[in-house]
Amino acid sequence: MIAPNQNITKMKTKFIIITGIACLFAACAGNQKPVDLTENNVSAKPKFETGTIAEKALSSFARLPGQLKPFNEVNIFPKVNGFVKNLYVDRGAIVSKGQLLMTLEAPEMESQLQAANSKYLQAQENAVASKEKYQRLSEAAKEPGSVSPLDLDNALSKMKADEQMAQAEKSNVASVRTMQDYLNIRAPFDGMIVQRNISPGAYVAPGKETDQPMLILQDINKLRLEVYIPEDFVDKVDLNKPVKFTFNAMPGGEQQAKISRSANALGSMRSEAVEIDVLNKERQLKPGMYAEVKIPMLSGAKSLLVPNNAIVRSTEREYVITVQNGKAALVDIKEGLTTHDSTEVFGNLHPGLTIVKNANDEIKEGTVIN
Repeated sequence: MIAPNQNITKMKTKFIIITGIACLFAACAGNQKPVDLTENNVSAKPKFETGTIAEKALSSFARLPGQLKPFNEVNIFPKVNGFVKNLYVDRGAIVSKGQLLMTLEAPEMESQLQAANSKYLQAQENAVASKEKYQRLSEAAKEPGSVSPLDLDNALSKMKADEQMAQAEKSNVASVRTMQDYLNIRAPFDGMIVQRNISPGAYVAPGKETDQPMLILQDINKLRLEVYIPEDFVDKVDLNKPVKFTFNAMPGGEQQAKISRSANALGSMRSEAVEIDVLNKERQLKPGMYAEVKIPMLSGAKSLLVPNNAIVRSTEREYVITVQNGKAALVDIKEGLTTHDSTEVFGNLHPGLTIVKNANDEIKEGTVIN
């Protein structure tokens, strides 16, 4: 049996051990510094990268879309009414100038030619008879008193009238023959037939531009690359430098040529059409192909330039963010020419004005810029 004094001694020993452990933890905790929980909650003020608006002459190019068109193109219509008798070409046929493409037939024109020939022959016989009569009277008039002067004058007048009539009938025959030659349809220039809309036996008649043509002929040995220059760039095109272009269907093959002609007028889209002649001897290029064209530009006067990343674009506006009295001020601009790192701008700006680089639409009017 354990004595009461021993139980008291064990209880004191446990208390001393527990107290010692508590003091040890308290000592360790005392060596740590208090944590400032508010230090990470204070947001740092944003810092912006700024630059200045520069003023200098800008020489660059404008990248614009272009489209190939045939150098010559014609819709072939008949000049007279008729039926298609023979058709000698089809779509894709290469033809040369003057080549017979088709023949038409019109029976009434053959009758007209025969009637005109008959009238001409009759008029010619009358003219020959009148001439012979005048010559006989003229010979007889050499004997004084054998022929009256009045009869000789009448014979001369009759001869001249018959000759004029014969000449008129001859012209009429030539006119009918010309009309008959309209039945032979020939190529007006070298090219390719790109569309055929008729077949032998079809009835054709002279039509309007809105009507369907019999054939469509295009000259594809040389093509026109048509480009529309926006109004802002029209007076900055450098005609002394070649134009570089690449066709979308043939990537990697950059070509160059000079501007051949321009419209010298703005169209409905407020742009001027220019054309570049492109040789196509191997016929690899096709009318209708699209190209990316680099039109050389030269700004005659000094321009205001800003970094490309300083322009903020949205569906409603384009603007740059200037710094005025330490705060952001949004200024609407209109873009001009562009280089690899700068853009020409137009707006209420001046050289040396501080602007924000890497701008975005999160920067509002009046934001503090530091």
